[in-house]
Amino acid sequence: MALRSKSKDDKRSPEAEGGAVAPTGPEMGPSVEECVATGQALVEAGQLEGDRLAEALADGAGNLWKFGNLVLTKYGVGRAEYAKALGQATGLPVADTKAATPSPELAELVDEATARKFYFIPVADEGGSLTVWGADVSTARREAAEAAAGKRFNWIVTDPKTIESFTEQIWRSDADIGRLVASFQESDAASQAADDAVNEVSLDDQAPVVQLVSRIVGQALRDRASDIHIEPLDKDVRVRYRIDGQLVEAVRLPVSAHNPLVSRLKIMSSMNIVEKRAPQDGQFSTTVDGRPLDVRVSTVATVFGEKVVMRLLDKSKSMVGLNELGMPRETYNAYSKLVHQPYGMVICAGPTGAGKTTTLYATLLEINSGGKNVTTIEDPVEYVFPGINQVGTNERAGLTFATGLKALLRQDPDVILVGEVRDADTARIAVQSALTGHFVLSSLHGNDSVAAVHRLLDMGIEAFLVASAVVAVVAQRLVRRICDNCKEEYEPTADEIAVFRSHSGGSDKVHFFRGAGCSYCSDTGYHGRIGVYELLKITPELRRLIVGWATTEELRRLAVAQGMRTMLREAMQLVEDDVTTIPEVVKTLFAS
Repeated sequence: MALRSKSKDDKRSPEAEGGAVAPTGPEMGPSVEECVATGQALVEAGQLEGDRLAEALADGAGNLWKFGNLVLTKYGVGRAEYAKALGQATGLPVADTKAATPSPELAELVDEATARKFYFIPVADEGGSLTVWGADVSTARREAAEAAAGKRFNWIVTDPKTIESFTEQIWRSDADIGRLVASFQESDAASQAADDAVNEVSLDDQAPVVQLVSRIVGQALRDRASDIHIEPLDKDVRVRYRIDGQLVEAVRLPVSAHNPLVSRLKIMSSMNIVEKRAPQDGQFSTTVDGRPLDVRVSTVATVFGEKVVMRLLDKSKSMVGLNELGMPRETYNAYSKLVHQPYGMVICAGPTGAGKTTTLYATLLEINSGGKNVTTIEDPVEYVFPGINQVGTNERAGLTFATGLKALLRQDPDVILVGEVRDADTARIAVQSALTGHFVLSSLHGNDSVAAVHRLLDMGIEAFLVASAVVAVVAQRLVRRICDNCKEEYEPTADEIAVFRSHSGGSDKVHFFRGAGCSYCSDTGYHGRIGVYELLKITPELRRLIVGWATTEELRRLAVAQGMRTMLREAMQLVEDDVTTIPEVVKTLFAS
C-alpha cells in the first residue's frame, strides 16, 4: 500500500484522515515508511486496532523486523495476516509456507552470517537466480542484503517467526557435534586434553569440549528450549531439549564425551568437579547470538553416571504484561482488581514448569509504582526489574526464604514477593505478613487452587489464619497451541468427544482442528503455549468452610457454585476457540 503524499497546501492531519503518523527522531530505523504502510494495511484488514497502531510504530522504532515481531507477539496479529499486510505494503509476493521444507543444500549458496544478519532464507535456485524469503524487506535492507551477499535475489515476503524457525532448521549449531566428539572419543591423550580444557571458562575457546558445550546451549536457545537434559545411558549419552513442555531428543553422544562434558559444566557453574556422588547446584552466564543468557545447572548421580539438567533463562526476553498472559477477560479483570489490594496474600499455584514465575512477574509489573516499596525474595533472581528490590537466597550465608522474609519485614515493604513457599516457617511468616498490613505474592506447588489452600493447612498453618490472610489463589497450567501453519480439521475419537462434551459446559461444537505437522512446528502439530487459569476468590462463605476444615471437594463445589471456572473448563474453551486440542488438554490436566 503506497503512502499518500501531501502537498504543502494540504492542511489536513493524518489523524483526521484515519492514517498513522510516521514516528520520527534520531533513534528511528531505516524502515519507517514500510512499518507505517504495513500497520495501516493491518488496521484496514481489521487485524490491528487503529488506536494501537501509533503505539506499535513507536515500539518498532522504524525497524521492520522488530515491528513484525511486536505485532505478532504483543499485539496478537496472526502470521499469515501479517505476511499478507507486509506484501501489500511493499508490493512483493507473499510466501506460501504450508508446503515449504527448508533446504540445507540451498543454504550453501549464501553465507550464514549474512542470512542471519538480514533475516532471509534461500528457498529456490532457478538457473542461477536465487529466490529468498525475507521478513526485513524494506528497500534499504534488501539492497544491503544483496550487496553483502554479492548477488541479486528474487524476494518473497513472510513473517519473522517463519524466518526464525526455518533459519534454525537450516543452520543448526549442533550439526558438527560429531566432528567435535571424535577429537576426544577414543584417545586417552585427547581425553586428558579435553579434561584440561574444562578449566577455561570462555565459550569462545576452540577446545573441542568447550565448543561442544557452546553448540548444545546455543542450539537449545535457538530452538526455544527451556531446559537441557544430559543423560548418561548404558551405551551412549542422550541430550534432550524441553520445547513447549515436551522433551525432544537433540543428539546422541559417545560415552567417552560424558566426563569431559560434565566436568566442563561443573567448572563453569563453580561446582566441585571431584564430587560425583552428591547432588550439586550451580549457575553460569553466557551470550548466544548477542543475547545474554543465565543457565542454572543441577547434577545428580544415576546408575550410569551424573545426569545434568540446565534451565535456560533468556535475559533478552521482555517481561510479559498481565494482559498478555492469555487470561480470559473476566479472569483478568477480577485478578487485576485483587492484586491492587493494600494487604492480604495472593498465591499462584501449579506444578513445576507451569509458568507461575511468569505470572508473578507480570503481576509485579501491574502493581509496581513509585509510591510503593516492592521487594522480592527469590531462588534465584531470574529476571531483574528496574525499580524493584530483589533479593536472592544464599544457603551458605544462611539466607533462606524464611530468614530473608524476616529481614524484608524490617525494610518497610508495601509489596513482598516470596519466590516459593517450601516449608512451614516460610508459610507462617508470609501469612503473618499478609495479616499485618503487607501485600504478599507467592508461588506454591499444588494441583489446583483449592489444593493450594489445603497445602497451607497441611504445613501446620492454623485454618483461621489461612482463611483471614489468603485473598485469592490463581492456579495454572500451560497447554500447547495448535500450529497455525498446518492447522487442519479432523474427526475426534468417541472418547475425545465424550471428554469435551462433559467438561465444555454444553458446547455443541462439531468442527475440531489439530496440527498436521510441518517444518515450522518440527512435525509436532504444536507451536508455542498458552496459559490456562483458575481463579479462586476467597469469599466469606469459603472462609467459613476453611475454618471448619472442609474437604477439597466441598471447597471446590462451593467455589464453582459461586462462579469459579475450573482449569478444565477454561481449557475446553480453548478447544472451542480452536487454540489447542482435546488430547493436549487431557494430557496436561489429567481429565477422565
